[in-house]
Amino acid sequence: MSRTYAGARLRRLREDRRMSQAELARVLCISPSYLNQMEHDSRPLTVPVLLRLTETFGIDPGFFSERDTTRLVADLREALAGEIAESRVTAADLADLASRTPAVARVLLDLGRRNQELSERLAGATDGRDGARTSASSPHEEVRDFFYRRRNYLHATDLAAEDLAARTGVRPGETTAALTARLAASHGVHLAAETGDRLHHYDESTRTLHLSPRLRPGRRAFRMATQLALLEHGDDFARLAAEDFAPGTPAHGLTRIGIAHYFAAALILPYTAFHAAAEEARYDIERLTDHYGVGYETVCHRLSTLQRPRLLGVPFSFVRVDRAGNMSKRQSATDFHFSRGGGTCPLWNVYEAFAVPGRIHVQIAAMPDGRRYLWTARAVTRHRGGWGEPGRVYAIGLGCEIRHAHRLVYSEGLDLGNTAAATPIGMGCRVCERLDCSQRAAPPLGRPLLIDHHSSTFVPYPVTGAGPLT
Repeated sequence: MSRTYAGARLRRLREDRRMSQAELARVLCISPSYLNQMEHDSRPLTVPVLLRLTETFGIDPGFFSERDTTRLVADLREALAGEIAESRVTAADLADLASRTPAVARVLLDLGRRNQELSERLAGATDGRDGARTSASSPHEEVRDFFYRRRNYLHATDLAAEDLAARTGVRPGETTAALTARLAASHGVHLAAETGDRLHHYDESTRTLHLSPRLRPGRRAFRMATQLALLEHGDDFARLAAEDFAPGTPAHGLTRIGIAHYFAAALILPYTAFHAAAEEARYDIERLTDHYGVGYETVCHRLSTLQRPRLLGVPFSFVRVDRAGNMSKRQSATDFHFSRGGGTCPLWNVYEAFAVPGRIHVQIAAMPDGRRYLWTARAVTRHRGGWGEPGRVYAIGLGCEIRHAHRLVYSEGLDLGNTAAATPIGMGCRVCERLDCSQRAAPPLGRPLLIDHHSSTFVPYPVTGAGPLT
């Protein structure tokens, strides 16, 4: 059995819980000096210690795996592509940096992205463009990273939402009535129809929540729950967002809204009851949507947050993609990662979903590092309600590592142990390590192209050499 050195992650776990080395050592029944040696990678993480950590904090043992750095390594390769191509830094070097000193790796990543942003803004200024911030460094992307760093689970927020659900009487079939009563009794808020093009609007001066009559019952309840969340816990959301972003910045404001949305979903779908229903249904998404009367996307998003210590659900990755490959939502309780730019993998089953809307597509996919996932994907359409008004179509993807797949109803009839049957996918063409992929849409970063006037290949962008990517 290989030894596991995970000092940086062990130290991060302790600091996130605001514990001293002496306090954590007592919990783990070891000496502070022994813990200090493990945190500095002088000693490996032993099985007894790992078991005590998982039992005490309710974390997945994979938290301490070397694979925990997959996304960070991919981000580094993407943000530092030019520097890596001109140096002798290898993928193994980046993996070692991300594993041993993740804080340093994130600082380097931030510097790389800032450098990209400045270069793009300078290019925009010289050719007449406005040089606006790109999606890779936008406030929306920063909000996604806020939730990713917390593994898409906000413990205190989730507990507060479940407590409010119990006191308000939120339950399937009675959610809207319970929320209406709470808004009126506790905050003097009454409901009215929104006459404009907005989905909702809250008028603070008249304590009126205007809701579009075009909202379906599930979305109507979600908007009500979001407003109730802001009224009851808005200051708490602001403080939580301020842990990462300065108040008054766009990222802080968007994060506060994101936390309110998280609270709203946790209020409508309280953790303990929803977790029990999901386990009983073997994570059958359509059964859960029928039971709770909410949309497919809402259920998928909530399933990706079931990471409460000692009451863990399946750790899912959740994505929402449009026909052009733009990923408008991306949250994960795991380290599954797709490129921020350059598009996603065309072999991924989320794109099959557009061909047959309403049908759930199932795929076993293998990443370049050998990890396999079970992915479900389904296209959903949103209409404003009027004839001739264009609707919005998205593919909703929900995936988990293959080791959890047996818990899902979608695994029935599949040979989960057959590695050869998995579809090989990557993290986006620009950073994908599959050099022989005939579907590649962009040359791989850090590889010189093989240019030969006298031959051609099935691979769109052949490169020199056959070693690992640098």
